[in-house]
Amino acid sequence: MSSSNDNTVQPASFAFTPENRAECDRIIAKYPKGRQASAVLPLLYVAQRQEGWVPRAAMDVIAEILDMAPIRVYEVATFYTMFNLKPVGKYHIQVCRTTPCWLRGADQMSETCKKKLGIGLKETTKDGLFSLVEVECLGACANAPVVQVNDDFYEDLDPKKLEWLLDELAAGRKPQYGSQTGRQGSAPEGGPTTLKDIPAKPVSPAE
Repeated sequence: MSSSNDNTVQPASFAFTPENRAECDRIIAKYPKGRQASAVLPLLYVAQRQEGWVPRAAMDVIAEILDMAPIRVYEVATFYTMFNLKPVGKYHIQVCRTTPCWLRGADQMSETCKKKLGIGLKETTKDGLFSLVEVECLGACANAPVVQVNDDFYEDLDPKKLEWLLDELAAGRKPQYGSQTGRQGSAPEGGPTTLKDIPAKPVSPAE
């Protein structure tokens, strides 16, 4: 579960809020009777969304709800890197490092965060506002470089845009997620170059 030098203080107990417990029940109901263990991933996510991370006590509660051995929940939680096994900042900054983002400036994104926030990788600012990690592919390769903040993707970044984003978050404002250059979805930079004139309705062979 943790290394010998991990000084994370684990809470003695955990309980889902009534609203989140109701959501857990709705999730579990999607699976056939006797297959409720299939809900372990979404329940871990609900716990993380509630607490900001997944303490061991939450894993134990999930194991009890799903009638699983606790070790089975631990195995899942420790396998997937998107689950935070220790507290993170209010804004958890995740810099994509896979090839498209790396080619488009991921190194600059990491260095900008380190310099702006005064922390290193896997560290949290003293005020608990920001934490920083590097992650593998976030799946928005066409809009590289990409930084994920909690559940939101900020795409088409450069150092200045990223500094602005961090300033906005620090001020308690939430900038619009998605492309930071105004591109539509994953369209080419500068707009579409083909299929510019699409008929209002398909043209039938008879026409």
